[in-house]
Amino acid sequence: MKFLCKTSNLLQALNRVSRAISNQQALPILGNVLITVEGKRCQVSATDLELSIITSFEATIENEGSITVPIKAIINFAQYNNDDEVLLETSEGTKLKCTSAHAKTVIAGEASSEYPTIAPIIQETSFSLEAQPVLEALHMVTFASARTTLRPVLAGVYIHTNNGKLTLVATDSYRLSEYTIHTDVINKDVSCIVPAKVLEELKTILSSYKGDKKEKDQNEEGSNSLKTTSPKITIALSAQQIEIQVGNTQLLSRLINGKFPDYKQIIPNDKTTKVSIKTKDLATIVKRMHYFAKETNNNLTCTVRKSDNTIHITTPPTQAGHDEATLDIELSGEDNKIALSSSYLLDFLGHVDDDVVQMHLIDSMHPAVFYVPSNENLLHLIMPLRIQE
Repeated sequence: MKFLCKTSNLLQALNRVSRAISNQQALPILGNVLITVEGKRCQVSATDLELSIITSFEATIENEGSITVPIKAIINFAQYNNDDEVLLETSEGTKLKCTSAHAKTVIAGEASSEYPTIAPIIQETSFSLEAQPVLEALHMVTFASARTTLRPVLAGVYIHTNNGKLTLVATDSYRLSEYTIHTDVINKDVSCIVPAKVLEELKTILSSYKGDKKEKDQNEEGSNSLKTTSPKITIALSAQQIEIQVGNTQLLSRLINGKFPDYKQIIPNDKTTKVSIKTKDLATIVKRMHYFAKETNNNLTCTVRKSDNTIHITTPPTQAGHDEATLDIELSGEDNKIALSSSYLLDFLGHVDDDVVQMHLIDSMHPAVFYVPSNENLLHLIMPLRIQE
C-alpha cells in the first residue's frame, strides 16, 4: 500500500472515525483504525462492534492495499504535522511509514485481515432527508435520553412515522423531548429505537457541514458569493440495524431491541395555565439559583401569579443559603405552582435558540410542558418534583 494525501484530509477522517472507538475495548485491535486504499480514494474505518464509522477522501494512490494501526498513534502524527501532504506506505507487512517534507514516522500496525469485518446491512427500508430539519431535531431531542443502560430502550431515540410525519422521541423517564419532521418521502411505516450515541455522532457530522462546507456560487452580476452546502441524509433500516450515509461518511449500528414506553399517555391534553417567559432571563435566573437548588435534589419552586403577571422562583432553605427571584411573564389562565428540576430546566433552556418559551401547567402533580412559539414541531416535558415549603 502506498498513497499520497493531504494531511488535513487524513486528520479530518481520523477524527471522525475515532468517535467509534471506546476507551474500554474488549479486544485490543478495536483501538485501531482500518485504512484501505483503492481506486482514487482512501477509506478509513473504526468500530466498537456496536457502532461503526466509515469515511473516505481523495488520494493519489500508487499501490492499493490496507493496514490497521493504533488510532492514537496515527492521529498523533497527523495532528502535529505541519506539512500539507503526507506519503503513507506499508513496510515489512505490518508497519506504516508516514513521510512528509519535514517528518518521517513509522507506526507498528497489524494485518487488515485481523480487523473485524464491517458488513453493510441488508436493507428493508430506505429514505432520504434534508440535513437541516434532522440537525434541529437531534439538537432538541438526544439530550433527553438516559445516560445509563439500565433500561436500554431509554438510552435510545424512538423514531416512528405517522401520516407523513417522522417523529423523534427521547426520555429518561423524568423528562421527554419530541420533535416532528414533516416529510412525504417515506413510503413504509418506520418504528425503531436508535442508540442516542449514534445520533449524537450524526449530529456532530451534520454540524461540521454547517458553515464549514462552502462553495462559490456565481450570481447574476458575475461576482462570487459563498453558499453553504449541506448533504442529504440517506437512512437504511433492517430488522436489527441502521445505516446512515452523510456525504462520504457512513454510520452503522445495531438498533435497540425492546418496546419504547407509551409516552403519549403522560403528555397532558389540557392546561390550566399558559406562561410565556423570555428564555435568556429565565436561563440566567436558573443558572444562579442552581447553586442552592442542587443541595435539595435541584428543587426549584415556581409560583405563577395572575395578579401581577409574574413568576416567583425559590429554592428551599439549606445550610448553604437560599435564593429567590421574580420575572415578568405573559400569562393566561389561573394562578399555579409547580416544583421543577433546575438541572433539567438548564438542559432544556440551553438548547433553545428562541427568545421566548412557553410553559403549560395543570397543577403541581402533572408535568410541565414546554413549547417554543416559533417552532411548532417541538414539545418538551419535565416531570414535577415535590414542593418543599
